[in-house]
Amino acid sequence: MDIGRIGILGSGSWATALAKISLESTPEINWYVRRDDQVQRFKATGHNPDYLSSAAFDTDRITFYTEGSINPFFRNSDTIILVTPSPYIKHYLKKVKRSSMRGKLVINAVKGIVPDENLLVSEFLIQEFSLPKEQIGVVSGPCHAEEVAQERRSYLTTGSYSDELAHLMADTLSCDYITCTTSDDVVGIEFASVLKNIYAIAAGICNGLNYGDNFQSVLISNAIAEMNSFVNTVHLLNHRVITNSVYLGDLLVTAYSNYSRNRTFGTMIGKGYSVKAAQVEMEMVAEGYYGAKCVRELNTTRYRVNMPIMDAVYEILYNKQSAKETIERLSLKFR
Repeated sequence: MDIGRIGILGSGSWATALAKISLESTPEINWYVRRDDQVQRFKATGHNPDYLSSAAFDTDRITFYTEGSINPFFRNSDTIILVTPSPYIKHYLKKVKRSSMRGKLVINAVKGIVPDENLLVSEFLIQEFSLPKEQIGVVSGPCHAEEVAQERRSYLTTGSYSDELAHLMADTLSCDYITCTTSDDVVGIEFASVLKNIYAIAAGICNGLNYGDNFQSVLISNAIAEMNSFVNTVHLLNHRVITNSVYLGDLLVTAYSNYSRNRTFGTMIGKGYSVKAAQVEMEMVAEGYYGAKCVRELNTTRYRVNMPIMDAVYEILYNKQSAKETIERLSLKFR
């Protein structure tokens, strides 16, 4: 197994951070950024014109692909890292021919669920492309793109059904400012990355409602317990440690950091913004909004885990329930 040439699918802040990290250890990468004008500005300035503009790139080491060239992008890449927002991942993958996907290593860095299908990205790859599990991986962890751009010490976990792939990716993504660990918990990591965004929205809502640090600490304590119950019901794994950074650490940084778009989105909702108004003003995707709907549907139809925090977020976002009254009711369930 060989990582070969890495291809980055996506051009947002997290995609830009992973491109920067990848270029620390590989001479060249492929990068699918969709828009021609973005590529032109990228080449002219040496940085992504729309995201993480402080991160400098040697564009001679990047082969760009744009709209209409997704199959050549896949064919010319050996390892593809998927880094588009979850609402769009199906749109892109539906354009990929099975022949273009054959033999590829595919790493999921999408912190969301495939919409409509209510499938994890790994599940969608297996179902849609018959991709062997051993060729699928996931990368996650408490790693804000903005701090990667500043080369601040950060931590990632690479997971795969193949121990070899997990370690290859960990070696590839490790550098002076990135520490990588490995895991075989693909399902748990993927679900945790979805749930932490939902809980970060809850933290933001409470912030917007002027709940203090004392309440936030209890909210997150209950959130990690809720996450643990859900992932253990979906995929019981005796050696999973929910306090590891890829679970608890990612939840904490997403719930507390000012860089967190999910927390920001929730704060706006708590202050009285409508969902649409908050989305328009942010101009960025808050993954937890879509994740709340997917997890709610999965939990209602299949798993039936007691998830009061997730339910509260869903009711506020999708059923237009009062944020103040819903959080007040939720608070009575905490200890």
